[in-house]
Amino acid sequence: MIRDTLAVEAGDIRLAVYVSGPRDAPPIVLVHGYPDSAAVWEPVRAQLDAHYRVIAYDVRGAGASEAPATREAYRLEHLAADLAAVADATCGTRPFHLVGHDWGSIQCWEAVTDPAFNGRIASYTSISGPCLDHASFDLRGKGGGGAQTAHQGTKRPFGSGVRQTLKSWYILFFHLPWLPELVWRAGGARLWPLWLRVTERVRPVPDPAQMRNAINGLNLYRANFIGKLLHPRARHAHAPVQFIVPLRDRYVGPALSLGLEGWLGAYERIEIDAGHWVVLREPERIAAGIERFVERHRTDHGGCATSTVNARAAGV
Repeated sequence: MIRDTLAVEAGDIRLAVYVSGPRDAPPIVLVHGYPDSAAVWEPVRAQLDAHYRVIAYDVRGAGASEAPATREAYRLEHLAADLAAVADATCGTRPFHLVGHDWGSIQCWEAVTDPAFNGRIASYTSISGPCLDHASFDLRGKGGGGAQTAHQGTKRPFGSGVRQTLKSWYILFFHLPWLPELVWRAGGARLWPLWLRVTERVRPVPDPAQMRNAINGLNLYRANFIGKLLHPRARHAHAPVQFIVPLRDRYVGPALSLGLEGWLGAYERIEIDAGHWVVLREPERIAAGIERFVERHRTDHGGCATSTVNARAAGV
């Protein structure tokens, strides 16, 4: 399938956008995480673009997209505006299905819970990236959105908060001045593919923008985490939500996707025996999970709301 590359203006920067698949097929927008570029989605794209219009883009500061001049320009509201610009340019007024991995998932929550996107996002699949507002409320003991639902029993395991804090050590490290940049420049970017081979058992194609992705992307953490911890907002989803939950994720614990009915309404949660970079290691499984959810919520099929499901699956 031929892949087209577009340049999309988003405020004062230009984003590199990659599109493939039939023009009249349901559109799926894929948003990558840190320290990746849109290239991380290529194995998944290959599984989807025979039947869907697949759109991925390098987020601001990554890949071939331009980088803003200030840290504040990496705030979540600007990232959501980037998504809107990409959707306008590639989908027009058609609703699109949204998929995010890692930081791509974190930033997509801003759109999925923003009333301005209501009716534009047909479904949302989140992989290894919580909503920072929801996570912050949970730390304060106010998780779930305050709703009393039949699924109130999906409680998080005892000690899960401590385990997640230990998993998140790198977030504190990324907030240190100059040291994270030094690590990336001193060999971290060059050794990144080796790290993925050792820890995730994947062999990624070398990304020529790896250093740029890593250093610019530090601003994602520095511009957003402290503010969300101190001042979380009540954020309710306006689109059907599916979590694909890798149980061997080194960075995002499975408990972060439990007990969210008050924020999301009914939602689906599929547990799989996989690590954080499952989009590279098992693209067929991830594509199958995306396709299943998309087909349930295609606007031309009159999709209905899903019920909350917590399942452990060998395959999605």
